[in-house]
Amino acid sequence: MARDPYQELGVSRTASADEIRKAFRKLAKQHHPDTNPGDKKAEEKFKQVSAAFDIVGDPEKRKKFDLGQIDADGRETMRGFGGQPGNGPFNAGGFGRGGFRVDEGPEIDLSDLFGGMFGGGRGPFGGGGQTGGFAPRGADVKARLEIDLEEAIKGGKKRVSFSDGRTIDVTIPAGAQEGQTLRLKGQGSPGRGGAGDAMIELAIKPHPIYRREGDALVMDLAVSVPDAVLGGKVEAPTPDGNVMLNVPKGSNSGQTLRLKGRGFADAKGKRGDLLARLVVTLPETIDQDLEKFAQAWREQKPYTPKRK
Repeated sequence: MARDPYQELGVSRTASADEIRKAFRKLAKQHHPDTNPGDKKAEEKFKQVSAAFDIVGDPEKRKKFDLGQIDADGRETMRGFGGQPGNGPFNAGGFGRGGFRVDEGPEIDLSDLFGGMFGGGRGPFGGGGQTGGFAPRGADVKARLEIDLEEAIKGGKKRVSFSDGRTIDVTIPAGAQEGQTLRLKGQGSPGRGGAGDAMIELAIKPHPIYRREGDALVMDLAVSVPDAVLGGKVEAPTPDGNVMLNVPKGSNSGQTLRLKGRGFADAKGKRGDLLARLVVTLPETIDQDLEKFAQAWREQKPYTPKRK
């Protein structure tokens, strides 16, 4: 029997979902097998906090646990048998004429309620009176998977590893979103009633070039002084590969050029735009010709840039 999941995570029963999540992340990071190679105690502790988070980190399971409907291992509990009179479906005086009463309600036939549980070869206790057929499903397992921005836009395959040493190839859908959870049925912990599911939470890694603004991507695009003054074609990166971008004559730093349909994708796969913010850039080494030109320009045509 597992410990109380709240105690395992070191939180109170009134802790918020965010507090539970923070406590789990702290403990999981502290005891993760990758951080403690060969440490069996740390590995066991990691499994325990993961199992605890699987219960109270899931709103539905947490509610069931708090109500006593499942135990700390996620197994359903049988309520109402052998309790005090009046505390359960089989309360004193409840039986009569092949059924029982619930809060003075209509009679309910046992065979209808349990669907042949007590005979007929069907249900978990069928088949000649055998017991032990109540088979709980295995627990769900959770993992966090970091993906590149390009993988989020276009989709693809990614391999995720679990603490028990298993690896699974995950298909990333096109238009994947930050925090989106992928459910892989039957890839969780084994159980007598079948394996649970694997829940993969996606996290999009920061990109060295692009910044997200909703479904738009924003980037800085360096252009030379001659291209800014005279106009020209500049090679620009996009998530789909490099393209040639027309820089208008007389462009200045801060101007934005829009590339339609080259931005981020929403959940339906529709792409936003890519916004290229021009940054007029001097060469790394200033030669004498450029210095003379700048000096003559300053003397003959002085001007003060306006602040925008």
